[in-house]
Amino acid sequence: MNDLYTFDASFESAIDTYRCVSKAYRAFFAEMKIPILVAEASSGDMGGDYSHEYHLAHPMGEDTVISCDSCEYTANDEVATASSSKKSQKTSIPQAITRQDIRVWRGITRDRTTLINAWYPVKDENSTGAQINTNAVKQVIPELDTSINDAVQFWKDAASTKKNGKYTQSRILNVIDFRLKPVFGQVKENLPLIPDSVQDIKPLSQSDVIDLPQGEPLNLLRLMEGDDCPRCESGSLRIHRALELGHTFYLGARYSTPFELSVILPNSKDPVPVEMGCYGIGVSRIFGAVAEHKADERGLNWPRAIAPFEIVVIPTSGVTPETLGFFDKLTSRSSSGPGFDAVLDDRKETFGWKIQDADMIGYPVAIVLGKAWREGGTCEVQCRSLASKENIAVEDVPAHLNGLLSQL
Repeated sequence: MNDLYTFDASFESAIDTYRCVSKAYRAFFAEMKIPILVAEASSGDMGGDYSHEYHLAHPMGEDTVISCDSCEYTANDEVATASSSKKSQKTSIPQAITRQDIRVWRGITRDRTTLINAWYPVKDENSTGAQINTNAVKQVIPELDTSINDAVQFWKDAASTKKNGKYTQSRILNVIDFRLKPVFGQVKENLPLIPDSVQDIKPLSQSDVIDLPQGEPLNLLRLMEGDDCPRCESGSLRIHRALELGHTFYLGARYSTPFELSVILPNSKDPVPVEMGCYGIGVSRIFGAVAEHKADERGLNWPRAIAPFEIVVIPTSGVTPETLGFFDKLTSRSSSGPGFDAVLDDRKETFGWKIQDADMIGYPVAIVLGKAWREGGTCEVQCRSLASKENIAVEDVPAHLNGLLSQL
């Protein structure tokens, strides 16, 4: 990870710095010609209240990113929100909900004292707890331990354990999806609030959570492909698997305050905490992600910015003084600019082997010096990314290469 830390004297300048770094990250990824999703994200253990992740959409990705097909809304699944429009809510609530339409997902708090029942409506008869968005549950119950699968057994074990001669005081917390809010009170008595396997445990208390702290509807279900966008009226959401390549955090005074890192501003007598930012790019992850994203059946296909060389020169027969002269002219600085970043394949292998190896390595451009070059001064210039293969006169090669490389 390549890290950067910034220190500013005010909130305004810290946000300006954050935007500058974010702009640089976007330009960096744009130079590699990879389609990055810049997603709103949770700051997690780093702290702060403003952060973004930089993702490359890929089926092998370990993260989930949600984006709108109409506006710029993009967020990871930890912070993505459902549409709160009346239209969206109306179409999300089944016309009639019965006991058979309700499912429960169970979790537990980190101190093992509270069993969390997350109640949600079934979408089809095969629906399971996989529909539950545990991030939504954690939004209202920050103490939720998402690493535990068998919550009931952990709750039972804790309730059966004495501490200082006393049993743990157990409780149950019901978290209710907004679609069930109109009927939950009517069907509550018929629901398995206490699992059958632990009926002998008598919880000290039971309570219900039916709304977010801000009073907004509590949506416990994962966002699905085609759901309404929470930011615009016309967009639909798209779900992507993605690889995270970078992360930017605005930390504010999270660390500067406890460490008493402060400055005295002009025209002020009192010190103020320094505003911090933290930024990171996963350099090694980028190489793996780009290789995976741009590879095809012939091999790797590096973008110009991180290719081992921009150009490979492949003679179809042995290396001659003329071959070396062409290569030296290609790579030498001239009045028109610096030379090209090129490599000459002078290995004693067949031309077929060399061109196949060049494809496997993934050079952006290959120049073939064959019979047409020896007899008429014409090179074959290949660019796999652009599906281009042209015969170019030697004197026109630099201009042609500049045109190709500007697109890579």
